[in-house]
Amino acid sequence: MSQALPIKFQEHVQLQNLGINASNIGFSTLTMESDRFICIREKMGETNQVVIIDMNDPTNPVRRPISADSAIMNPASKVIALKVAGKTLQIFNIEMKSKMKAHTMTDDVIFWKWISVNLIGLVTETAVYHWAMEGDSQPQKVFDRHPTLAGCQIINYRTDHKQQWLLLIGISAQVEENRVAGRMQLYSVERRVSQPIEGHAAAFATMSVDGNKEPSNLFTFAVRNPQGGKLHIIEVGQPPTGNQPYAKKAVDVFFPPEAQNDFPVAMQVSPKHGVVYMITKYGYIHVYDLESGVCIYMNRISADTIFVTAAHEASSGIIGVNRKGQVLSVSVDEDAVVPYITTQLNNPDLALKFAIRNNLAGAEDLFVRRFQALFTQSNYSEAAKVAASAPKGILRTPQTIQQFQQVPTAAGQTSPLLQYFSILLDQGKLNKYESLELCRPVLQQGRKQLLEKWLKEEKLECSEELGDLVKQVDPHLALSIYLRANVPMKVIQGFAETGQYQKIVLYAKKVGYTPDYIFLLRGVMRINPEQGLQFAQMLIQDDQPLADLNQLVDIFMEQGLIQQCTSFLLDALKNNRPAEGHLQTRLLEMNLMHAPQVADAILGNQMFTHYDRAHIAQLCEKAGLLQRALEHYTDLYDIKRAVVHTHLLNPEWLVTYFGSLSVEDSIECVRAMLQANIRQNLQVCVQIATKYHEQLTTTALTEVFESFKSYEGLFYFLGAIVNFSQEPEVHFKYIQAACKTGQIKEVERICRESNCYDPERVKNFLKEAKLTDQLPLIIVCDRFNFVHDLVLYLYRNNQAKYIEIYVQKVNPSRLPVVVGGLLDAAGYGGYAGM
Repeated sequence: MSQALPIKFQEHVQLQNLGINASNIGFSTLTMESDRFICIREKMGETNQVVIIDMNDPTNPVRRPISADSAIMNPASKVIALKVAGKTLQIFNIEMKSKMKAHTMTDDVIFWKWISVNLIGLVTETAVYHWAMEGDSQPQKVFDRHPTLAGCQIINYRTDHKQQWLLLIGISAQVEENRVAGRMQLYSVERRVSQPIEGHAAAFATMSVDGNKEPSNLFTFAVRNPQGGKLHIIEVGQPPTGNQPYAKKAVDVFFPPEAQNDFPVAMQVSPKHGVVYMITKYGYIHVYDLESGVCIYMNRISADTIFVTAAHEASSGIIGVNRKGQVLSVSVDEDAVVPYITTQLNNPDLALKFAIRNNLAGAEDLFVRRFQALFTQSNYSEAAKVAASAPKGILRTPQTIQQFQQVPTAAGQTSPLLQYFSILLDQGKLNKYESLELCRPVLQQGRKQLLEKWLKEEKLECSEELGDLVKQVDPHLALSIYLRANVPMKVIQGFAETGQYQKIVLYAKKVGYTPDYIFLLRGVMRINPEQGLQFAQMLIQDDQPLADLNQLVDIFMEQGLIQQCTSFLLDALKNNRPAEGHLQTRLLEMNLMHAPQVADAILGNQMFTHYDRAHIAQLCEKAGLLQRALEHYTDLYDIKRAVVHTHLLNPEWLVTYFGSLSVEDSIECVRAMLQANIRQNLQVCVQIATKYHEQLTTTALTEVFESFKSYEGLFYFLGAIVNFSQEPEVHFKYIQAACKTGQIKEVERICRESNCYDPERVKNFLKEAKLTDQLPLIIVCDRFNFVHDLVLYLYRNNQAKYIEIYVQKVNPSRLPVVVGGLLDAAGYGGYAGM
């Protein structure tokens, strides 16, 4: 099988297939400032137009009716610069359809080019100017043209990446020598000095040379003169501080016998691969290694002249257009270039360097043989360099480390293994196995600070194994390693072990990992209940809890953490959802059993409505919270059992509570209260009877008090309403109760003031009552004309002194009636003295 070529060649588009006339494909009508756009001026009939081809969508060219001497597209954006009549310059934003700026030069602009995304280089017959796209600035003169370029056709203008070195390139026909001569002017902005150079094509590049900290600023150019072709690579300016100067190169450029008049026309440098692409007028491609100047490949890629080129960013190659309208690119074939250098060029040293510089495969055997040879020679330092620099990490294996580990270390010498690791650390980052094997002895020596330094510098590949190793020494440092290694399970475990519980939920959400929160919480609770509470609250802060609420509550209760569990549930159940009724019950239950005052406060706040009310009522009663029990009981049997303990209830609340009971239940409860402890409960029963006598009826309440012979209760009850009542029964029962309780003065008052009682009934009752003070009876008989009956009663009951009191003090005007009564009384038994 034939050897694969070291380059890739690709045709991107054929301009003639897009409708571009072949006569318009040339240096004067077609421009390509970058691999993004191609711009062609053409004339269709009497109309001048500009065709813009976006290489991201080449099959849909855009045509604009524009008349201009030249048109160049911005390298990156849809901005076009136009030159009209040699002197008038304009910049337009195509997408915005607006003119950005314009300027008219004094002299004709014979060549112009975008030298960056916002700067245009302008060349006249005498000088070079720079014109910024932004702002209102006018073109600024940069330098005068060198006399050696007089009469030359300007074909290119280039700058280095800092625009400190400027290069103008021209060509001129040397008829007598039958060749095209190349003239260049290299200008230093810093020194303001020009240097004329013979050359046809050139480019600037930066390259990192082995041993140098800063990249070198290189200038490469090619020339063909009567003495032959040469490619030069030199460093421009002073080398950066600490750098060794780049050793300039000058190598022959081969031109085939059939191309005697050929010469370089374009050059691009690949920053990725460090190669120089040079294209000649006859369509040959030359590829050189930038560091050594060695020609890697040369062949013809186009039978037609490639008259314009640019860097091809996607492949880090070169792209160009030939006279037929082919848009072609050439780039390094990364899979084939190293084997090609090894076998076709027979240059293993270059193959090794190229592979190292670009991290390319293809020279594995060379590296392995070189490494083994150096190792056999005990040249461990160089062997370490080879192993460390081998591309694709082909020698950075556990086997290589084991080889270095087996080498004995001389006294006072650095071990070969540490030399190897030192080189790797200088070059960059260690892989997983290297990191482990380096850190193992470092930790054994107690030099943890070194490991911290390497982690900070991102020199180690973090892994679960490295974290496990470090955890034995420093759990916090191990946690940082687990985080970098993205080992969620160990990270969460580390957060828990280091007390950073609040970070667990945030981290788990961030990485999309679901740990065993129940297991974690159980561990936290055993160590720090307060942090466990915070952790549990974080698990339920979203609409969808991260763990089952019932299991979370179980964990609290396993540890007997009633207070923390209460705080947790108060927060968790704050939305009072019906589905959480069983947890509301559980919350109240635990507090009624262990902290009744807390349960009382919770119930008082009326936060929950879905718990088991009957169960909670029973627990309230057992806990002595009779008020809460009564608020929840609905069964009369339960209510009667609790309501009798009035010494444990607030009287005002209890009186109000009766307003929620039915009439029948209220009567039954009053009866139960009096039956259970009449002395204790009488006062509040009176208050209840007083407040609700209209609903419960005075008759029913009176019967209750009378059934327990509680005339004291009846007296106080009726005493509260008698002044406002018109019912004869109320007044009678009040008189009756007052008499029973010895409240004679009150009996006198009612008998004197009331107009509602039945006089006959009261008179008869008072006679039967046989009071020690007969004044109430006297008052009733006097008011209602029962004087005759009064006299007879008093006389017969030996109460003559009250007859005297009545006549003398109560109503003397009744004396005749009294005398008549006495005469009647005397007729029955004689009252001679009277």
